[in-house]
Amino acid sequence: MNKDYFYLGKITKPFGYKGELFIYLDTDEPKKYEKLDAVFIQLDDELLPYIIEQLGFRGDQTAVVKFKDVDFENSKELIGAELYLPISMLPPLTDNKFYYHEVIGFRVIDQVKGEIGVCIDFIDISKQPIMQIDYHGQEILIPAIDEFFDRIDRENKIIYITAPDGLIDVYIEK
Repeated sequence: MNKDYFYLGKITKPFGYKGELFIYLDTDEPKKYEKLDAVFIQLDDELLPYIIEQLGFRGDQTAVVKFKDVDFENSKELIGAELYLPISMLPPLTDNKFYYHEVIGFRVIDQVKGEIGVCIDFIDISKQPIMQIDYHGQEILIPAIDEFFDRIDRENKIIYITAPDGLIDVYIEK
């Protein structure tokens, strides 16, 4: 996937007989996207732009969308396709909230162990994302849940964490 785009959601099923589709928005604040003009849909490893004619929410993270020039017949081809937007369209986050791509390369400092390495990636496993940290060529994995993140210092590129007792020891004290 192109690193200039972020995953927004997925087309789940048809709605009615006019080519409208249900979409699931995989975001904490889906209403921030209610005025979208277009999205990119991944088809055959390619991101193709689709103009939105109409978008209406049907729940917290579910909406019905009508794309320009998509009728009932060709809407079926889009079911299951993923939706993307350019990274530039991400709303800015503050405080301890961050996008995974934003903190790659940040130093990670644990409240007890001190500096434990550099964030190199996030592994998105089911509902439990994991932060990958490089500690002198050795991998440390920390669950990416709010309770473990104390503070994000964007200016100095540092993530301050409080890892569960013994978790870091599993990786570095051998």
